[in-house]
Amino acid sequence: MHAPMFSLEVFPPKRNAPVGTIYDTLDGLQGVDPDFISVTYGHGSQSDRTATARIAHTITAEYRIPAVAHLTAQYLDEAQADAALDMFEQANVSAVLALRGDRNPDREPLGVFEHASDLAAYIRRTRPDMTVFGACYPESHPQAHDLDEDIRNLKIKVDAGATHLISQLFYDNQDFLRFLDKARAAGICVPIEAGIMPVTNAGQVRRMVRTCSSRVPQPLETLLDKWGNDREALPAAGVVYASEQIADLVARGIDGIHLYTMNHPSVTRGIWRNVGLLFKTADDGSEGERSDD
Repeated sequence: MHAPMFSLEVFPPKRNAPVGTIYDTLDGLQGVDPDFISVTYGHGSQSDRTATARIAHTITAEYRIPAVAHLTAQYLDEAQADAALDMFEQANVSAVLALRGDRNPDREPLGVFEHASDLAAYIRRTRPDMTVFGACYPESHPQAHDLDEDIRNLKIKVDAGATHLISQLFYDNQDFLRFLDKARAAGICVPIEAGIMPVTNAGQVRRMVRTCSSRVPQPLETLLDKWGNDREALPAAGVVYASEQIADLVARGIDGIHLYTMNHPSVTRGIWRNVGLLFKTADDGSEGERSDD
């Protein structure tokens, strides 16, 4: 385990894409050294459960990396939650990221697990040996009145059983550090990993920040204005931007980095080439060689 931690997120292939594309992603991540890889989950169908479990099993069994399976709450009842957890256990997955999940306009939530904290409490009660992860929002959840209210809700989630938190994306480290100070002051003492999403597509960034009620700081705005329409230059600039975010956060002693790969292994490798030594140095306690001059 690195100190700080370093982890990745991947997602199952789109339904019209060949299943084997996930192997392309995982093979492409060779050389990157994560403590674990999380696997996303859809709106709660049987196919979602199967895809997440299968990929998580592949990560643990074939790539020898611990996996964390996402599980979304609002379209589950207890029987479906048990089925998903059974499947994850059969896949040798011992950790679950409990999420409320995005609203599907074509389906009504079941009302059994209205919040991620409800699902976290259920997993803690029924699967005491399973580690429960939770999500957090450095710039406040879109439906929270303000950050203070959101942190009060986050404390409920932690008290319900979440023992490890992963943040949503942010592009200004000061936003994360402000959130971290408030979370610690509220008595939230579990590890909190900073979620970093590299910039590879200008439209995607705009959509994601709207979805997460995040913001685009001026340095990133300048980058998007300059290279937003350049398919080669923007990902290269995005690697630099994410690497600088990570280096600053590691220097400040944060608990860990969770990199949203978006199934782009070349971008992930580029970032790891820039920052990997920061984690390895922290891991082995080495301070590097000192110059005599």
